[in-house]
Amino acid sequence: MPKRRREDYERGLPGYHDPLAGVGGAPYGRSALTLRLWLAGFGLVFCTGAAVLVFLNIPELAWLAWALVVLAVTAAIDLVWVAHRKRRGEPG
Repeated sequence: MPKRRREDYERGLPGYHDPLAGVGGAPYGRSALTLRLWLAGFGLVFCTGAAVLVFLNIPELAWLAWALVVLAVTAAIDLVWVAHRKRRGEPG
């Protein structure tokens, strides 16, 4: 096994999150960072828009709007984190 360099760890090791990586000749699992980036962006836009609509049109369901705000904030944090990982050079 070749000695790993710091760049290897920064880029992400193949099969790192895949416990069955290489078993039976299976290829290593790859991270789906681009898909996760798009899904986080969609979640952010959808939850923000839905929260605004619920706040304006159905004030009785303010609890639902606040739940959507929490989900939008979570999506924003995930979006920033995934963008950071992609900018760092991780595959996916």
